[in-house]
Amino acid sequence: MTKNIARISSFPGAVSLSAVSIAVLLLASSVARAQDWVRTGTNLGAQKIRIAAADFAPASQDPQTPALKTTFDATLFNDLNNAGIFDLVSKSIAPPSTPASPQQINLGEWANAPSNAEMVAFGSLAVNGGRVVVSGWLFDAKNAQSPQVLGKQYNEVATQDNARLVAHRFADEIILRLGGGINGIAETHIFYVSSKSGTKEVWEMDYDGQGARQVTHLGSISLSPHISPDNSRIAFTSLGGSGWSIRMYSLVLNRTVAFQSPGGTTQSPAWSADGNKLAYSSSRSGDTQIYISDANGGGARAVTSFRGPNVSPCWNPKTGSQIAWVGGRTGLPQIYTADTDGGNVQRMTDGGYATSPSWSPNGQFLVFAWDRKYGPGAPGGQDIYIMDIASKRWTQLTHDAGRNDFPSWAPDGRHIVFERETNHRAEVWSMLADGSQQQQLTHGSNSSMPNWSWK
Repeated sequence: MTKNIARISSFPGAVSLSAVSIAVLLLASSVARAQDWVRTGTNLGAQKIRIAAADFAPASQDPQTPALKTTFDATLFNDLNNAGIFDLVSKSIAPPSTPASPQQINLGEWANAPSNAEMVAFGSLAVNGGRVVVSGWLFDAKNAQSPQVLGKQYNEVATQDNARLVAHRFADEIILRLGGGINGIAETHIFYVSSKSGTKEVWEMDYDGQGARQVTHLGSISLSPHISPDNSRIAFTSLGGSGWSIRMYSLVLNRTVAFQSPGGTTQSPAWSADGNKLAYSSSRSGDTQIYISDANGGGARAVTSFRGPNVSPCWNPKTGSQIAWVGGRTGLPQIYTADTDGGNVQRMTDGGYATSPSWSPNGQFLVFAWDRKYGPGAPGGQDIYIMDIASKRWTQLTHDAGRNDFPSWAPDGRHIVFERETNHRAEVWSMLADGSQQQQLTHGSNSSMPNWSWK
């Protein structure tokens, strides 16, 4: 229950079921064709490129080569499959050949049935002198005259982690080249809360759920981790002797560093895109309000002054001049937006129980958790929704699968990570921004409150 302290205990009020029902009826009309616009808006509706990833050729006799090549091949395939912009040729119908260089590839066997690939990634992997050396190419299978799109070489210490790292880097190069100039996310990380060690601590993992490691060791309760844009610091909420407050952890120094708390119960920190500001909620003046401060906590000023509570702020990363947050001024929590000077307040949701907003990298969308049928006797169901800011049109991304909360955008704007709770246990999941390709990232670790790194 501690993770939901701001979401539940701060909003004890209720509205009549009839009021909720009316709001749901009014909003329902906006769902028509919602899947079409969200696909268009997130660049997921374009025709996917059919791509093949050949197993890389082993290019050395070192005993480490087979294991590292297996890791590399599997990681590259999964990264391209997860990208959201490719139709990946199945290994079961791909040609069995493993071309090690441009001179060895037969484009026809990849371009023709059954593969019908438009692009093919291939290359070689060797281990020499304790180093893993990977040469990789991306070829246009339909352009026999000038097929090369990309050629890269990587050289790292020969470890399993580095075999994954090199595969991530090559995948991101391919995604950048073929995905409209948007950087891939294979090298990004997800920060989250896990009680695997016995207490709720901040953890970190690769974007695909691999390489999980514990970051904080405070022996208390840590919540709502948010990584800075330069990946150097984590702001999070921690329970101490004086209650809930924001703490700052340096990933460079591997320890907590000073943060000037404004007093009162202080929670839910969120970084501005330039890393110079932090937004958060604080009860220093009575009702919980949204504040903005410098990155070290100095110069704090209130943005909201409404009957509270007001919690869970997030920034528009495109403009840096707007925030969204959860406000309780009408009873149950709703999503609001405003300029960072407190002006131009707009209510985005109408009815139900809405929490945990996250603003898309392009500034066009909000994603949030919403129980639209919340109320006495209502069937209920907390799911993840996406809303276009300008039109307030929305669509539902998760359906009939546990309680879904705390969505966070990936920096490519194509992926979302979120928490799903089933049978009183929470795990971290990811999906494409149209709700497809949902996959569980953590297993058996009671993991929650994920936050995707900026890069």
